Amino acid sequence: MNKYLKYFGVALLVIAIDQIVKMLVHFEMDFGTPGQIPIFGDWFKLHYTTNPGMAFGMELGSEYGKMILTSFRLVAMVGIGYYLTYIIDKRNHPVYILCIAMILGGAIGNLVDSIFYGVWLDNAPYNAPTPWFHGQVVDMFYFDIWEGHVPEWVPLWGGSYTALWPIFNIADAAIFVGVGIILIFQNRFFPEKKEEIAPEKTETFS
Repeated sequence: MNKYLKYFGVALLVIAIDQIVKMLVHFEMDFGTPGQIPIFGDWFKLHYTTNPGMAFGMELGSEYGKMILTSFRLVAMVGIGYYLTYIIDKRNHPVYILCIAMILGGAIGNLVDSIFYGVWLDNAPYNAPTPWFHGQVVDMFYFDIWEGHVPEWVPLWGGSYTALWPIFNIADAAIFVGVGIILIFQNRFFPEKKEEIAPEKTETFS
């Protein structure tokens, strides 16, 4: 049992820190630019904003798109939790297991926002059919590396005024770090089984 508590405890720690920071931001900061707090000059700031729940603020077109997305994420979290149990039993590389635990914690942290914040913080979009499953994710860490008008020839974002980096939260950071470590050290986590080549037998003629 201790082997599970060790890694699921990491996921719970990520969730707890993520939710505490989000609550502090919501109740102690003003929304948007008026409440912005510079940390390192103009390029790193605390900036309270909300995200409908998909990467870069994208949304599904249907009225119930967010509910469908949140429900899908809920199922995905069960799958990740099962996978974490599986790799613990299989005694995979401990750092790899730790990364999966961080990803699970981060994903659940944002899922809590989507499921409950529409009710707890009353931040569901005005046109949401129900506040449940329509909460908006709270973001606060803003790396303002570049902001300006994107040339028309740039695919997808051309012609728009945008910032180079999106605003993110603790849950996003846990997912990013977990995935990043897996990508960087994948050869160590998933070593290729080298086929043993038997030495060729040479025939001797007398």
